[in-house]
Amino acid sequence: MIRADGRKADELRKPVITPGYLVEIPGSALIEMGKTRVICAASIEDKVPQFLRDSGTGWLTAEYSMLPMATPRRNSREAAEGRQRGRTLEIQRLIGRSLRAVTDLAGFGARTVHIDCDVIQADGGTRTASITGSFVALVELFRDMKNRGEIENVPFVDSIAAISVGLLKGELLLDLDYSEDSIADVDANFVMTGDGSFVEVQAAAEGNPFDKSVLDDMTALAAKGIGELAALQRSILGEWM
Repeated sequence: MIRADGRKADELRKPVITPGYLVEIPGSALIEMGKTRVICAASIEDKVPQFLRDSGTGWLTAEYSMLPMATPRRNSREAAEGRQRGRTLEIQRLIGRSLRAVTDLAGFGARTVHIDCDVIQADGGTRTASITGSFVALVELFRDMKNRGEIENVPFVDSIAAISVGLLKGELLLDLDYSEDSIADVDANFVMTGDGSFVEVQAAAEGNPFDKSVLDDMTALAAKGIGELAALQRSILGEWM
């Protein structure tokens, strides 16, 4: 199959992560996956949710939003509607779960880390790009805190990244753009750590069911892509990884 952008089936869109993208924020990054662009920011405040009071541990939570003109057709702001859509809630919970899986929550005390992911241009894979970019923003925040003597060690246990894989017309494709994702027969998102462990797998057949061999092949393809993203994260973060 010839993909619209000329990529091979097992090829990522060119990933670009720019750390320190927001000048006044110590933890931030812009991630670009093809035409998809997400600004990721990490900040911290000196309080925790009620259920963690007096526990001595911290918390990490995420928010996700898409700008009205991130897609060719304008979407209304959710704030104007007075509520968040179900898709938004699902994605931000996924981002939070993913980052908590590789973060030592006791390592920064009774404080809350906020991850904000704002999609400024969407062409598929916004949730996976948000996870990959947010990890860089999070490490940048922790690095700043360590340099200022607020924490003793950078409190993460591994890197984390995410990618999509789809089955389209009988062929497996890595890192779907919107034109592929919108017509895929099977669509899956994989979240994995740098050492190859799984954090989450979301997979669904849009039509006919698929068998385990397809899922196995999708997993192998996802691992290849996430390995490349983890290598990019390491090249950016250097000794902090």
